Amino acid sequence: SGVAWNESQHCRLLAGLVPDQFQLCRRNIEVMHSIVLAAHRTKSICQKTFADMRWNCSSIQHAPSFGPDLLKGTRESAFVYALAAAAVTHTIAQACASGELPHCSCSSIPSEVPSPDFRWGGCGDNLAYGLQLGAAFADSPLKSSKLGTGALKAMNLHNNAVGRQVVSDSLDTKCKCHGVSGSCSVKTCWKGLPKLDEIASDLKSKYLAAIKVSHRLVGPRKQLIAKEMGIRPVQEADLVYLINSPDYCTPNLHLGSLGTQDRQCNKTSMGSDSCNLLCCGRGYNTYSEEVVERCHCKYHWCCYVVCKRCWQKVERYVCK
Repeated sequence: SGVAWNESQHCRLLAGLVPDQFQLCRRNIEVMHSIVLAAHRTKSICQKTFADMRWNCSSIQHAPSFGPDLLKGTRESAFVYALAAAAVTHTIAQACASGELPHCSCSSIPSEVPSPDFRWGGCGDNLAYGLQLGAAFADSPLKSSKLGTGALKAMNLHNNAVGRQVVSDSLDTKCKCHGVSGSCSVKTCWKGLPKLDEIASDLKSKYLAAIKVSHRLVGPRKQLIAKEMGIRPVQEADLVYLINSPDYCTPNLHLGSLGTQDRQCNKTSMGSDSCNLLCCGRGYNTYSEEVVERCHCKYHWCCYVVCKRCWQKVERYVCK
Protein backbone atom coordinates (compact mmCIF):
# COMPACT_ATOMS: atom_id res chain seq x y z
CA SER A 1 0.00 0.00 0.00
CA GLY A 2 3.01 2.31 0.35
CA VAL A 3 3.95 1.99 -3.33
CA ALA A 4 3.43 5.05 -5.54
CA TRP A 5 2.09 2.88 -8.43
CA ASN A 6 3.38 5.19 -11.15
CA GLU A 7 5.78 2.89 -13.00
CA SER A 8 5.04 -0.46 -14.64
CA GLN A 9 8.01 -2.06 -12.86
CA HIS A 10 6.02 -1.72 -9.62
CA CYS A 11 3.83 -4.59 -10.87
CA ARG A 12 6.68 -6.99 -10.04
CA LEU A 13 6.33 -6.09 -6.35
CA LEU A 14 3.04 -7.99 -6.08
CA ALA A 15 3.83 -11.67 -5.72
CA GLY A 16 1.31 -14.16 -7.03
CA LEU A 17 -0.11 -12.25 -9.98
CA VAL A 18 -1.06 -14.49 -12.90
CA PRO A 19 0.16 -13.35 -16.37
CA ASP A 20 -3.16 -11.70 -17.28
CA GLN A 21 -3.16 -9.73 -14.02
CA PHE A 22 0.45 -8.70 -14.53
CA GLN A 23 -0.33 -7.41 -18.03
CA LEU A 24 -3.43 -5.60 -16.75
CA CYS A 25 -1.25 -4.01 -14.07
CA ARG A 26 1.31 -2.81 -16.62
CA ARG A 27 -1.35 -1.41 -18.98
CA ASN A 28 -3.41 0.19 -16.20
CA ILE A 29 -0.83 1.03 -13.54
CA GLU A 30 -2.96 3.94 -12.27
CA VAL A 31 -5.72 1.50 -11.23
CA MET A 32 -3.48 -0.53 -8.92
CA HIS A 33 -3.86 1.85 -6.00
CA SER A 34 -7.63 1.26 -6.15
CA ILE A 35 -7.13 -2.52 -6.32
CA VAL A 36 -4.83 -2.49 -3.27
CA LEU A 37 -7.35 -0.31 -1.45
CA ALA A 38 -10.12 -2.76 -2.37
CA ALA A 39 -8.10 -5.60 -0.82
CA HIS A 40 -7.73 -3.66 2.45
CA ARG A 41 -11.44 -2.85 2.44
CA THR A 42 -12.31 -6.49 1.87
CA LYS A 43 -10.29 -7.49 4.94
CA SER A 44 -11.67 -4.87 7.29
CA ILE A 45 -15.31 -5.04 6.17
CA CYS A 46 -15.40 -8.85 6.23
CA GLN A 47 -14.20 -8.83 9.84
CA LYS A 48 -16.67 -6.08 10.75
CA THR A 49 -19.58 -7.89 9.07
CA PHE A 50 -18.88 -11.19 10.86
CA ALA A 51 -17.72 -9.80 14.22
CA ASP A 52 -20.75 -11.35 15.95
CA MET A 53 -20.41 -14.84 14.40
CA ARG A 54 -18.40 -17.94 15.36
CA TRP A 55 -16.47 -17.56 12.10
CA ASN A 56 -15.40 -13.93 12.36
CA CYS A 57 -13.28 -13.71 9.19
CA SER A 58 -10.07 -13.35 11.22
CA SER A 59 -8.30 -15.80 8.89
CA ILE A 60 -8.44 -13.21 6.09
CA GLN A 61 -5.57 -11.41 7.82
CA HIS A 62 -3.25 -14.08 6.39
CA ALA A 63 -4.24 -13.31 2.78
CA PRO A 64 -3.12 -14.31 0.24
CA SER A 65 -2.11 -17.40 2.27
CA PHE A 66 -5.63 -18.63 2.92
CA GLY A 67 -6.46 -21.54 5.22
CA PRO A 68 -8.90 -24.41 4.57
CA ASP A 69 -11.89 -22.27 5.55
CA LEU A 70 -11.29 -20.13 2.45
CA LEU A 71 -9.70 -22.66 0.10
CA LYS A 72 -12.01 -25.66 0.03
CA GLY A 73 -15.26 -24.27 -1.33
CA THR A 74 -17.00 -23.40 1.93
CA ARG A 75 -19.87 -20.98 2.50
CA GLU A 76 -17.32 -18.57 4.03
CA SER A 77 -15.16 -18.78 0.92
CA ALA A 78 -18.23 -17.88 -1.16
CA PHE A 79 -18.74 -14.70 0.84
CA VAL A 80 -15.09 -13.60 0.70
CA TYR A 81 -14.80 -14.09 -3.07
CA ALA A 82 -18.06 -12.21 -3.66
CA LEU A 83 -17.04 -9.37 -1.36
CA ALA A 84 -13.57 -9.07 -2.91
CA ALA A 85 -15.03 -8.93 -6.43
CA ALA A 86 -17.58 -6.35 -5.29
CA ALA A 87 -14.90 -4.26 -3.55
CA VAL A 88 -12.69 -4.04 -6.65
CA THR A 89 -15.63 -2.95 -8.84
CA HIS A 90 -16.91 -0.50 -6.22
CA THR A 91 -13.52 1.10 -5.52
CA ILE A 92 -12.61 1.59 -9.19
CA ALA A 93 -16.07 3.00 -10.02
CA GLN A 94 -15.78 5.62 -7.27
CA ALA A 95 -12.14 6.40 -8.11
CA CYS A 96 -13.28 7.34 -11.62
CA ALA A 97 -15.89 9.74 -10.26
CA SER A 98 -13.46 11.36 -7.84
CA GLY A 99 -10.97 12.12 -10.62
CA GLU A 100 -8.25 9.76 -9.37
CA LEU A 101 -7.95 7.81 -12.64
CA PRO A 102 -6.83 9.52 -15.87
CA HIS A 103 -8.53 7.09 -18.30
CA CYS A 104 -12.04 7.35 -16.90
CA SER A 105 -14.27 9.99 -15.37
CA CYS A 106 -17.90 10.36 -14.32
CA SER A 107 -20.47 7.93 -15.65
CA SER A 108 -22.48 8.93 -18.70
CA ILE A 109 -25.84 10.67 -18.26
CA PRO A 110 -28.53 8.03 -17.55
CA SER A 111 -30.83 7.20 -20.46
CA GLU A 112 -33.97 7.31 -18.33
CA VAL A 113 -35.96 10.54 -18.52
CA PRO A 114 -35.67 12.55 -15.28
CA SER A 115 -38.75 13.56 -13.31
CA PRO A 116 -39.96 17.17 -13.63
CA ASP A 117 -38.56 18.01 -10.18
CA PHE A 118 -34.89 17.29 -10.97
CA ARG A 119 -32.28 17.29 -13.71
CA TRP A 120 -29.37 14.94 -14.38
CA GLY A 121 -25.99 16.37 -13.42
CA GLY A 122 -23.29 15.91 -10.85
CA CYS A 123 -20.71 13.16 -11.26
CA GLY A 124 -22.01 9.61 -11.12
CA ASP A 125 -19.90 6.62 -10.12
CA ASN A 126 -18.53 4.95 -13.27
CA LEU A 127 -19.96 1.48 -12.73
CA ALA A 128 -19.27 0.34 -16.30
CA TYR A 129 -15.52 0.96 -15.98
CA GLY A 130 -15.47 -0.62 -12.52
CA LEU A 131 -17.21 -3.75 -13.79
CA GLN A 132 -14.90 -4.03 -16.80
CA LEU A 133 -11.56 -3.75 -14.99
CA GLY A 134 -12.83 -5.36 -11.77
CA ALA A 135 -13.94 -8.50 -13.59
CA ALA A 136 -10.73 -8.65 -15.61
CA PHE A 137 -8.58 -8.55 -12.48
CA ALA A 138 -10.69 -10.72 -10.15
CA ASP A 139 -11.59 -13.47 -12.63
CA SER A 140 -8.31 -13.95 -14.51
CA PRO A 141 -6.64 -16.15 -11.85
CA LEU A 142 -9.63 -18.51 -11.95
CA LYS A 143 -9.57 -18.71 -15.74
CA SER A 144 -5.83 -19.16 -16.22
CA SER A 145 -4.65 -21.03 -13.12
CA LYS A 146 -4.04 -24.77 -13.30
CA LEU A 147 -4.52 -25.05 -9.55
CA GLY A 148 -7.79 -26.19 -8.04
CA THR A 149 -10.61 -28.31 -9.38
CA GLY A 150 -13.05 -27.34 -12.09
CA ALA A 151 -15.82 -27.32 -9.50
CA LEU A 152 -13.96 -24.86 -7.26
CA LYS A 153 -13.16 -22.55 -10.18
CA ALA A 154 -16.78 -22.61 -11.34
CA MET A 155 -17.96 -21.86 -7.80
CA ASN A 156 -15.58 -18.93 -7.35
CA LEU A 157 -16.38 -17.44 -10.77
CA HIS A 158 -20.10 -17.69 -9.97
CA ASN A 159 -19.66 -16.00 -6.60
CA ASN A 160 -17.45 -13.27 -8.11
CA ALA A 161 -20.31 -12.52 -10.52
CA VAL A 162 -22.79 -12.41 -7.63
CA GLY A 163 -20.63 -9.81 -5.87
CA ARG A 164 -20.53 -7.62 -8.96
CA GLN A 165 -24.28 -8.04 -9.51
CA VAL A 166 -25.01 -6.82 -5.98
CA VAL A 167 -22.92 -3.72 -6.72
CA SER A 168 -24.81 -3.14 -9.98
CA ASP A 169 -28.19 -3.56 -8.28
CA SER A 170 -27.19 -1.09 -5.56
CA LEU A 171 -26.66 1.80 -7.99
CA ASP A 172 -29.19 4.41 -6.95
CA THR A 173 -30.24 7.97 -7.70
CA LYS A 174 -28.60 10.52 -5.41
CA CYS A 175 -29.59 14.19 -5.40
CA LYS A 176 -28.42 17.56 -4.17
CA CYS A 177 -30.63 20.60 -3.66
CA HIS A 178 -29.80 24.12 -4.86
CA GLY A 179 -31.64 27.31 -4.11
CA VAL A 180 -31.92 30.26 -1.77
CA SER A 181 -31.81 29.20 1.92
CA GLY A 182 -32.02 25.54 0.98
CA SER A 183 -35.31 25.97 -0.88
CA CYS A 184 -34.45 23.15 -3.30
CA SER A 185 -35.75 25.13 -6.27
CA VAL A 186 -33.32 23.14 -8.41
CA LYS A 187 -32.43 19.51 -7.70
CA THR A 188 -29.45 17.89 -9.43
CA CYS A 189 -29.28 14.09 -9.44
CA TRP A 190 -26.80 11.42 -10.48
CA LYS A 191 -26.33 7.66 -10.14
CA GLY A 192 -24.13 6.65 -7.20
CA LEU A 193 -23.17 3.61 -5.17
CA PRO A 194 -23.78 3.13 -1.43
CA LYS A 195 -21.00 2.42 1.05
CA LEU A 196 -19.30 -0.95 0.67
CA ASP A 197 -20.56 -1.88 4.15
CA GLU A 198 -24.13 -1.92 2.80
CA ILE A 199 -23.11 -4.19 -0.08
CA ALA A 200 -21.39 -6.50 2.42
CA SER A 201 -24.61 -6.62 4.45
CA ASP A 202 -26.55 -7.72 1.36
CA LEU A 203 -23.92 -10.37 0.65
CA LYS A 204 -24.16 -11.62 4.24
CA SER A 205 -27.88 -12.25 3.70
CA LYS A 206 -26.98 -14.25 0.60
CA TYR A 207 -24.31 -16.09 2.63
CA LEU A 208 -26.95 -17.20 5.13
CA ALA A 209 -29.16 -18.45 2.28
CA ALA A 210 -26.32 -19.94 0.18
CA ILE A 211 -26.98 -23.16 -1.75
CA LYS A 212 -24.78 -26.26 -1.60
CA VAL A 213 -23.99 -27.38 -5.14
CA SER A 214 -22.17 -29.99 -7.17
CA HIS A 215 -20.49 -29.51 -10.55
CA ARG A 216 -22.28 -31.92 -12.89
CA LEU A 217 -22.60 -32.50 -16.58
CA VAL A 218 -25.88 -31.09 -17.88
CA GLY A 219 -26.18 -31.47 -21.62
CA PRO A 220 -22.94 -30.49 -23.37
CA ARG A 221 -21.28 -28.77 -20.38
CA LYS A 222 -20.89 -28.90 -16.63
CA GLN A 223 -23.05 -26.68 -14.44
CA LEU A 224 -23.47 -25.92 -10.76
CA ILE A 225 -26.54 -27.84 -9.61
CA ALA A 226 -28.17 -27.84 -6.16
CA LYS A 227 -26.88 -30.95 -4.38
CA GLU A 228 -29.91 -31.67 -2.21
CA MET A 229 -33.24 -32.79 -3.59
CA GLY A 230 -36.13 -30.38 -3.24
CA ILE A 231 -33.91 -27.28 -3.26
CA ARG A 232 -34.84 -24.65 -5.84
CA PRO A 233 -32.58 -24.33 -8.89
CA VAL A 234 -29.50 -22.16 -8.50
CA GLN A 235 -30.11 -18.59 -9.64
CA GLU A 236 -27.52 -16.07 -10.83
CA ALA A 237 -28.08 -14.07 -7.63
CA ASP A 238 -27.38 -17.00 -5.25
CA LEU A 239 -24.10 -17.59 -3.46
CA VAL A 240 -23.06 -21.22 -3.78
CA TYR A 241 -20.67 -23.55 -1.92
CA LEU A 242 -19.33 -27.09 -2.34
CA ILE A 243 -18.66 -28.45 1.16
CA ASN A 244 -20.17 -27.99 4.59
CA SER A 245 -18.31 -25.77 7.04
CA PRO A 246 -17.17 -26.89 10.49
CA ASP A 247 -19.03 -25.38 13.44
CA TYR A 248 -15.93 -23.26 14.23
CA CYS A 249 -16.35 -24.00 17.95
CA THR A 250 -12.98 -25.64 18.60
CA PRO A 251 -9.55 -25.16 16.99
CA ASN A 252 -8.88 -27.47 14.04
CA LEU A 253 -6.15 -26.40 11.62
CA HIS A 254 -7.14 -29.13 9.13
CA LEU A 255 -10.62 -27.62 8.84
CA GLY A 256 -9.53 -24.00 9.17
CA SER A 257 -11.34 -23.52 12.47
CA LEU A 258 -9.74 -21.18 15.02
CA GLY A 259 -12.34 -21.88 17.71
CA THR A 260 -14.18 -19.34 19.86
CA GLN A 261 -12.22 -19.66 23.10
CA ASP A 262 -11.37 -16.22 24.57
CA ARG A 263 -13.90 -14.49 22.30
CA GLN A 264 -16.01 -11.82 24.00
CA CYS A 265 -19.75 -12.59 24.00
CA ASN A 266 -22.93 -10.65 24.77
CA LYS A 267 -24.74 -11.98 27.83
CA THR A 268 -28.02 -10.23 27.02
CA SER A 269 -28.13 -11.00 23.30
CA MET A 270 -30.41 -13.59 21.69
CA GLY A 271 -28.44 -13.56 18.45
CA SER A 272 -25.29 -15.18 17.10
CA ASP A 273 -23.11 -13.19 19.52
CA SER A 274 -24.93 -14.54 22.58
CA CYS A 275 -22.77 -16.30 25.15
CA ASN A 276 -24.66 -19.55 24.60
CA LEU A 277 -24.16 -19.66 20.82
CA LEU A 278 -20.74 -18.04 20.55
CA CYS A 279 -19.28 -20.13 23.37
CA CYS A 280 -20.87 -23.30 21.94
CA GLY A 281 -22.35 -24.26 25.33
CA ARG A 282 -18.95 -24.32 27.10
CA GLY A 283 -19.83 -21.38 29.33
CA TYR A 284 -18.01 -18.13 29.89
CA ASN A 285 -15.91 -16.24 32.41
CA THR A 286 -16.93 -12.86 33.77
CA TYR A 287 -14.39 -10.07 34.17
CA SER A 288 -14.92 -6.68 35.79
CA GLU A 289 -12.87 -3.66 34.84
CA GLU A 290 -12.99 0.09 35.21
CA VAL A 291 -12.98 2.32 32.15
CA VAL A 292 -12.64 6.09 31.84
CA GLU A 293 -15.34 7.90 29.91
CA ARG A 294 -16.12 11.53 29.13
CA CYS A 295 -19.11 12.74 31.12
CA HIS A 296 -20.98 15.85 32.30
CA CYS A 297 -20.09 17.65 29.08
CA LYS A 298 -20.98 21.32 28.79
CA TYR A 299 -21.02 23.51 25.70
CA HIS A 300 -19.40 26.93 26.07
CA TRP A 301 -20.17 29.84 23.77
CA CYS A 302 -18.32 30.03 21.44
CA CYS A 303 -17.34 27.31 20.54
CA TYR A 304 -15.94 24.46 22.60
CA VAL A 305 -17.07 21.63 24.85
CA VAL A 306 -15.64 20.85 28.28
CA CYS A 307 -16.11 17.38 29.80
CA LYS A 308 -15.20 15.70 33.04
CA ARG A 309 -13.66 12.23 33.33
CA CYS A 310 -15.78 9.57 35.00
CA TRP A 311 -14.79 6.07 36.07
CA GLN A 312 -17.30 3.37 35.27
CA LYS A 313 -17.28 -0.30 36.18
CA VAL A 314 -18.12 -2.64 33.27
CA GLU A 315 -18.33 -6.40 32.95
CA ARG A 316 -16.95 -8.44 30.08
CA TYR A 317 -17.98 -11.99 29.26
CA VAL A 318 -15.35 -14.21 27.64
CA CYS A 319 -15.90 -17.72 26.23
CA LYS A 320 -14.24 -20.62 28.02
